[in-house]
Amino acid sequence: MAKKKKDNNRTSSSQKKTFRGTIEVTRSGMAFVIVPTLAKDILVKQKNLHSALDGDEVTVDVIKQAKNLGRMEGVITEVITRKKSEFTGTLQVSKSFAFLIPEKGSFLPDIYIPAGAMKGGKDGDKAVVKIVNWGEKSKKPVGEVVEILDATNSADLAMKEILIDSGFPLSFPTEVIKETSDLKDIIQASEIRKRKDCRKWLTFTIDPVDAKDFDDAISYRKLKNGNHEFGVHIADVSHYVVPGTELDKEAEKRATSVYLPDRVNPMLPEKISNELCSLRPHEDKLTFSAIFEMNDKAEIVSYWIGRTVIHSKHRFTYEEVQEIIETGEGPYDKEVLLLNKIARILRKNRFDEGAINFSSQEVRFQLDETGKPIGIIIKESKEAHQLIEEFMLLANRTVAEYVANVRVNKHEVPFPYRVHDTPDEEKLNVFSVFARKFGYKLNLSTPETVATSFNELLTAARGTPAQHVLETLGIRTMAKAEYTTDNIGHYGLGFAYYCHFTSPIRRYPDVMVHRILQECLDGNVKPDKQLEKRCKHSSEMERKAMEAERAANKYKQVEYMQQFIGDTFEGVISGVAHFGFWVETVDTKCEGLVGMHNLATKDDFIYNEHEYALVGQNTGKTYRIGEKVTIRVVAANLLKRQLDYDLIEDDTTTSSSSPRATARPSNGDRPKKARAPREKGPAKSGPAPKKRAKKTK
Repeated sequence: MAKKKKDNNRTSSSQKKTFRGTIEVTRSGMAFVIVPTLAKDILVKQKNLHSALDGDEVTVDVIKQAKNLGRMEGVITEVITRKKSEFTGTLQVSKSFAFLIPEKGSFLPDIYIPAGAMKGGKDGDKAVVKIVNWGEKSKKPVGEVVEILDATNSADLAMKEILIDSGFPLSFPTEVIKETSDLKDIIQASEIRKRKDCRKWLTFTIDPVDAKDFDDAISYRKLKNGNHEFGVHIADVSHYVVPGTELDKEAEKRATSVYLPDRVNPMLPEKISNELCSLRPHEDKLTFSAIFEMNDKAEIVSYWIGRTVIHSKHRFTYEEVQEIIETGEGPYDKEVLLLNKIARILRKNRFDEGAINFSSQEVRFQLDETGKPIGIIIKESKEAHQLIEEFMLLANRTVAEYVANVRVNKHEVPFPYRVHDTPDEEKLNVFSVFARKFGYKLNLSTPETVATSFNELLTAARGTPAQHVLETLGIRTMAKAEYTTDNIGHYGLGFAYYCHFTSPIRRYPDVMVHRILQECLDGNVKPDKQLEKRCKHSSEMERKAMEAERAANKYKQVEYMQQFIGDTFEGVISGVAHFGFWVETVDTKCEGLVGMHNLATKDDFIYNEHEYALVGQNTGKTYRIGEKVTIRVVAANLLKRQLDYDLIEDDTTTSSSSPRATARPSNGDRPKKARAPREKGPAKSGPAPKKRAKKTK
């Protein structure tokens, strides 16, 4: 009998099968082991989980074989890799030891904490505990207190619990801090001699007003032949974060920074992200650069990629650059206007070549000094943002294409591409039928015609009542972008080659890209056999970061809307299900549920998934995604992070005077900036939006 691969399937002489996979635990406590080579996941009952937790990489022995194409059942025999090691809960303290009692529904046993590992924790304290030992002989996990949480600050506690629950530690291990503190602040002359010296070039950064981690800069030089030279300079994190160090292991484990409304949970310690690698003005900095020679038509004549040293002359905010674009005046105005001219051409070319021009809205909270939301504003993308975006996209695309053409023993170099698959065919067909009701026809013949007709639809719908619903549902037909060594191109951007090169301070895949890119430049490629596994981990952590950001935003929405219980607002139906529909308020962008119980008095409604609507069986009344409605806020539950709305009939309310939200363009997979605030602290904005009507008594 042929020997099976260890990571897929192992068969003993007694025909007992052992598989390796990732475990998913459901809310009921039932679990499933996902094995890539199996069509169906392996069922594991709670009693057979042993110490395995959600997300762990495990081995599982099959104890019941599949019958009639049913599902196999198994028992966990080993936890290979823990997905998460820190947990929150309540301390139960005795004289010489304590237990952390986890939150209900976590299916985690109480964690034993020895007396010397309590860090002063008292009975009843909320705490973060790290599991340090959970061997085969130990029925209970053993842990140590990482942090005592302030239970009096419920919002701060909620944000920390969201991060911990998503698998992101709140602090860095001692070894990581030690390694970071040992990093030298001074750049050695010997290091500068190894690099292209760009310090005399005009170089500047463009970032949000509250940013401190400047991870990219732009340079410009006019060449003697009349062409232009533009440099995209990226913080050289890989110079400081070396493979095999504790710092690198921690960065890979986290894989991404997480941006919540009132804080950032960084991938790298502050000394690296805000000091050593931040491209601050008037300081020499080590960078990895892509430098382009272009003509006036933004056509690339040649390019160079390699390690550099730069010296930023100026730090711009987006607002300052936008003012220069609009007025034609300001520091380095000629250079800024030229950069914007080139960016406009690059942007137009990108859409002409098949990129999809979706627009979206991004919400940002205005916070007081305690982190409490006092207003909600809509982030608007203007030409200053698009200027940076186009040059970052160009650098990402160029680096990916360069590596894709490198061969080692006639083989392609394993590389962490950023890919985006074509739309789901079934979802696309449903959307096409729906769009036709608004007078728009999609050409579904090929992926190229789909992209073209999508753009035509979005252009035609812009400014019409149908815009919001068509954009929302159109985005839902799209696949999720991910990291992988299997390059299938990036459909949303219209690129055959794409990677993430421009944000290594906050994304681990960019660090991997820098390392492999340097190996290619040196002609000394050492293929990483674990690269695809690292890519999958980065994709998974990106997903968890997005879920954490959504959960935190939802918490802040509920926290903000608590003051408006009983008030009425204009809203738009943003989602429909068999148990009701969700409504997003126009002026605050806060989403809540109108439950079926609220509609029961009006008619018997049935969910029609092809119409994205609830349809009344007696009256024919429909509630369809994208339609305007008026709602009353009836409940705001912080614990559940849930808003409940009641539907108000049109003839019982007056029109709202609240301002409409401003749409901002989005282009699929943004290379940077399209995210929550980088640094901890309140967002700066105008006054909070006004409520629509007085409270109903």
